[in-house]
Amino acid sequence: MRSSRKNGEVAFAVGIVLTLSVFAAIQNANAQQWPSQMWHDGKVVLVEGDTIKGQIKYDLQQDLIQINIRNTRTEAFSARKVLFFEIFDMTVRRYRQFYALPFNNTTGYKTPVFFELLVEGKFTLLAREAIEFRSYSSPYYLGSYTRQILVNHFFFLNEDGDISEFKGSKGDLLDMMGKKSDAVEAYMKENHLKPDDKYEFARIVAYYNSI
Repeated sequence: MRSSRKNGEVAFAVGIVLTLSVFAAIQNANAQQWPSQMWHDGKVVLVEGDTIKGQIKYDLQQDLIQINIRNTRTEAFSARKVLFFEIFDMTVRRYRQFYALPFNNTTGYKTPVFFELLVEGKFTLLAREAIEFRSYSSPYYLGSYTRQILVNHFFFLNEDGDISEFKGSKGDLLDMMGKKSDAVEAYMKENHLKPDDKYEFARIVAYYNSI
């Protein structure tokens, strides 16, 4: 009887700890800074040919950038007015390059949108970030909960300038690589690379382009 009661108390305590952990995770997610809230050192090249240097904040979902010029003024530009911008992202400690490229919108017409260039070559790999809601199951008393996370959508740019989103699996990716697929698969296994991670996907495509 005592053992059963003790086990119940332990289970209750564990449930409380897990519940608090879930609440903490939700609070941390809510406190996360999204890309549209962060400033980075960088430069912008406009369609008109001007190059502007300063602190850049970008929003891929709105296809809009803001640039703070020498702390004196802030200007905003849509993808229609930008050829290219580059930032140094301190969160990943690397330079990142973005291009405004024509892409089919929901009405079927092509309009410039921002893509991050990950790899250039026979396979040119692009990415776009998005903030999406995802549902998660939690143990014991909370049931399920929903929170926002940052995800990457991947695209390939072909030699004709057409951009198509890649929604396939690892197998689909290897099928696209034809005779090189065995070598690429061996490289992925050796280096523990997965195409659902942005920088690992870039390494896979860069290796394919190199062989």
